[in-house]
Order: sequence, then structure tokens, then C-alpha cells
Amino acid sequence: MGETRLSFKRYEKKYLLSAEQYARLMEKLREHIEPDEYFQSTVCSLYYDTADCTLIRHSIEAPVYKEKLRLRSYGVPTAEDPVFVELKKKYKGIVYKRRVTMAAAEAARWLRGEGRPPEDGQMEREIGWVLRQNRPVPRVYIACERTAWRAVDDPELRITFDERIRWRERDLDLCAGSGGELLTEEGQVLMELKIPEAAPLWLAGLLSEERLFPTGFSKYGTAYKDHILQELFEVTQHA
Repeated sequence: MGETRLSFKRYEKKYLLSAEQYARLMEKLREHIEPDEYFQSTVCSLYYDTADCTLIRHSIEAPVYKEKLRLRSYGVPTAEDPVFVELKKKYKGIVYKRRVTMAAAEAARWLRGEGRPPEDGQMEREIGWVLRQNRPVPRVYIACERTAWRAVDDPELRITFDERIRWRERDLDLCAGSGGELLTEEGQVLMELKIPEAAPLWLAGLLSEERLFPTGFSKYGTAYKDHILQELFEVTQHA
């Protein structure tokens, strides 16, 4: 197993596929891809935001710069298991991700303002600045079943497929299991291309053949727009 990367700079493109599109595309992709280091996993993410969801409201306005703060694990962790504190920033279409590895309980304490990171490096300082500026709280939990691949001719090019994307507003703890309500339609698959530079010609050709086009789908953004915002509207209407 390779060394865990803690910093990323890349382009990310997302595509919502039907079950039929997914099956057809995989038949054509198989000769170009191989299983990634984390081939199959339950990806668990706990998104942090202000009480009035300032970060996600800003994000869905498609600004030049936006950021998200989350805790992430691959599989449901125990309090002692390592998880990632991640700051994901996007500027002019390029995604920059910084992450710090900590035990789940320690990470939760740091994000509550009750603890400290294991080191005082650049990534810890960037995350610390966001914590001081926003004083975020756990807002939404999202999980999915992920299959991850990498290109045979370029291991830096990764392709992930997320199925059974689900969310919840209760039990906002990575250690509380991966249950939740479906966020996407039954059978839908979210494909994400993680590209260091430009997509290779063979990949561009496959996408064109299958008439697949990028979408602005965001898991947290969809949960906010389709559920949280609706709940807030209903509360306002009955006030």
C-alpha cells in the first residue's frame, strides 16, 4: 500500500449515470483501468458548516472560490480509528484538497474547538483559520458505496463510482453507522473523474460516444437544496 496523500491539486468532473449508462461505460473502460488502492469502500463524510449553512449557500452560487470542511472515513470508524479532517477548496475550476489524519474522537474535539491538531504545519493552519472564521458545527452526514479505479497508463487519473448515496441530519458522528435516506434515485451512479491535467483522448472519446456530459452535482449541496432548504421554508411558512 502506498503512502497516504494529504494534499491534492486537480480537476474534478462529475457525471450522473443511469444503471444502463454505467453498465455500458464500464464495458468500454475495463481495458483502460485497474483497481485503485482503495478499490471498494463505504465513504463516510460529516460536513461542517455554520448554523445557517453559510458555506454551502455560498458554494451553490458557483463563485470563483469556494470551500467545504468535512470529516471523512473509509468505513465506519471507532473513536480510536484514523479519519481525515479535510478542507476542500475550488478556485477557477481547480480543486485543492488539504487533509490531516487524526483519531476520530480527537478530530471531533479539534473541530469543536476543544482540542489541537497533532502538528502545527501549513495544512493544520489552513484548517484552523477556517475554524476560527466560521466556528462550524456538524451539519450533514453523507455516505455512499464507492468503487475506485485508476488509469493503467496514468495512475494519477482516478475514476470513482458512488452508489446508494444517502444522507441524514441526525446522529452527526462518523462512528454512528452509515445509515441514511437515499439522496439520489434508485440505481443512479455518480461518476467522478479526478484529473491532474487534461483528460486523455481515449477517455474523452468514450464520454463522447456515450453522450455523457458533466453535472454540477454536489452531495452536500443536493441535501441542502432538496431537503434542508425545504424544511426551513416549511418552518418559516408555519411561523
